[in-house]
Amino acid sequence: MSNARTAHLSRRGILAAGGALGLGALLAACGDGGGSGASDKAAAKDGGPWSFTDDRKEKVTADRTPERIVAFTGTAAALADFGLKDRIVGVFGETVLEDGSAHPQAGDLDVKKVEVIGNAWGEFDIEKYAALSPELLVTHQYDQGSLWYVPDESKDKILKLAPSVAVQVANVSLLKPIQRYAALAESLGADLKSRQVTDGKARFEAAAEKLRKAAKASGGLRVLAASGSADYFYVSTPAPAADLKYFAELGVNFVVPEDIKASGGYFESLSWENAGQYEADLIILDNRSTALQPKDLKSKPTWEALPAVKAGQVAEWDPVPRFSYQGAAPLMENLADAIGRAKKLG
Repeated sequence: MSNARTAHLSRRGILAAGGALGLGALLAACGDGGGSGASDKAAAKDGGPWSFTDDRKEKVTADRTPERIVAFTGTAAALADFGLKDRIVGVFGETVLEDGSAHPQAGDLDVKKVEVIGNAWGEFDIEKYAALSPELLVTHQYDQGSLWYVPDESKDKILKLAPSVAVQVANVSLLKPIQRYAALAESLGADLKSRQVTDGKARFEAAAEKLRKAAKASGGLRVLAASGSADYFYVSTPAPAADLKYFAELGVNFVVPEDIKASGGYFESLSWENAGQYEADLIILDNRSTALQPKDLKSKPTWEALPAVKAGQVAEWDPVPRFSYQGAAPLMENLADAIGRAKKLG
């Protein structure tokens, strides 16, 4: 397995345990989260000095509110959902597909209007980045001090060019990073009372309730979150994944793998001959291009023999969600539909 693939898998599993936040509390306080106070919000509107305390516990400052933002593609899409689309000048991470269309991770971003300074893991063109005159770099944090999709070997050079903000998306439930990106957006001048944001909140709340009801009505349907590679079948444990953690809080009954130490506590790697080690009624499968898809897995006899596969009870799973109301709502809607269609298999 390549280093890049290993990095994807380890961070895929890191997606967030702990900190269950109530939906109502989040919707009432999406601007709260240690980011900025009233003075910072006022500064954002009048162009005065700006500051934001990020999830590295660093107070990031600027003489004026940043206008030119470069961000990981999924982060940029989330900030756009909160009303900052016109501030995004560059992105890094999977953005454009081979046919030139936008990667799903880009959300509603117009990828033709932003500079793509890296379109894959390990890609980050520092010259293109500098040429954008960036005023702020924003991305996820999985491990403490890490910056998602910012290459470690060039991080020091990159961080000299503009202030950076990291938002924790591991070891937290799904609502927390949404809350933090909302707080960041508000500090930058976004209107969280806009129709775009309030409609997104309403859809998110309805989707959460739909998933809660589907999970309850399923009678304990066993859901297994997985990713496939040529040599291994990876079974994710729900606790350290932001989305799975929250779905479990809503009542989804996830299969919990037992031997997760080798991955740092995030997933179990099973050889394909042991792919049936855990019983599941529904499999949600990593839908990214870095993972094998159902059509690719047909050559694996043990995959084809899994009861959920034989029953046609396999659904897509996006392990790196867009941390906004608009980004997260469809994930819950789709999972609720998949649970509603599935039957217990024994």
